[in-house]
Amino acid sequence: MIRFAPRIHDVYVGKVVLGTVLLVWAVLLGLDVTNGLSGQVREIGRGNFTFVHAVGFVAYTIPRRAYTLFPTAAVIGALMGLGQLAASSELTALRALGLSRRRLSLSVAVTLALLTGGMVVVMETAGAWGQTQADNLKANAKYGDVARGLYASLWAREGDVFLNAANGEQVTDGDQQQLVLQDVRLYQLDAEGRLASITHAATATHATDSWILKKVLRTTFGDRSVQQETVAQETWPSKLDPAALAATLGQPRYMSAADLSRSIEYRRRNALDARDYEEVYWGRWFYPLNVLALCLAAIPFAFGSLRSGGLGKRLFMGIMFALAFWLLQLLFGRMGTALHLDYRLAYTATPVLMLVISWWLFKRRSS
Repeated sequence: MIRFAPRIHDVYVGKVVLGTVLLVWAVLLGLDVTNGLSGQVREIGRGNFTFVHAVGFVAYTIPRRAYTLFPTAAVIGALMGLGQLAASSELTALRALGLSRRRLSLSVAVTLALLTGGMVVVMETAGAWGQTQADNLKANAKYGDVARGLYASLWAREGDVFLNAANGEQVTDGDQQQLVLQDVRLYQLDAEGRLASITHAATATHATDSWILKKVLRTTFGDRSVQQETVAQETWPSKLDPAALAATLGQPRYMSAADLSRSIEYRRRNALDARDYEEVYWGRWFYPLNVLALCLAAIPFAFGSLRSGGLGKRLFMGIMFALAFWLLQLLFGRMGTALHLDYRLAYTATPVLMLVISWWLFKRRSS
């Protein structure tokens, strides 16, 4: 067992790896931002969408893009950093001082773990928030009404009630934001699946565990009769919240883990398919393990084989490792979906495989 108490050589190795990872990360992010901006430029002219809006949209998505690109940048940067030390014989000198390969790898792993932890926090805060702001900005520019772009023709389910709203808007009430839906219809089914009633409300305002319906017209269907009643205002008890409604319109991969958890609970509560959300949700939890497993599996190549290779070889090895890892991750994820397996098992398979490869390579190079 290795006890890790940082020393000067750990700091040095960490600084070299940190520098190369940040450099690769900046290059990849710059290319992705440029590509994203070129895609948004095609939207110019639709509604009031301008080049300024395109730049703003891409700027808001930078945290999310950085999160997505970090694993690839980490493995390429780690290989480049250690390859740089190997090419200058500094790794050989450190080994001559009595440092093991595991100790040097641990120095790299700690550096990457700190960066990975930071990226998890960024995605759960700035990443999800920035994507929401980007979508709002684009909808506002193209449709002239953020809420209409977000909540137009909304459908949702809560138990035996199906909700339809023509549009909605966020309204400020003091220091709180409330979601108000307009032209709302609630279709309630009976135990046999037949339409029992239709409730039409001019507006529906979200409150804690309920919705306030105003100007209500309810039509109730009996076996041989139809009744109507009007109510100025009434409360509809429901756990359906704005996050769940937004989730029905948004893309799961851009949501925070907290919103994904609420969306999964909402779908399970209403017997809806939640596997798309579960796949993304567990992918978030396994993200740190994936990054470290990917990098640890690639690190053994820095000892020996990369010493005689140049920058091109290190780039090639990093890209191949990252590509192989994500292809395996995609394969196991799709198998989990097709075979209805627990996503925790599907997402564990790839990092475990990579860690086994890393252990085998370390053992082989130590022999």
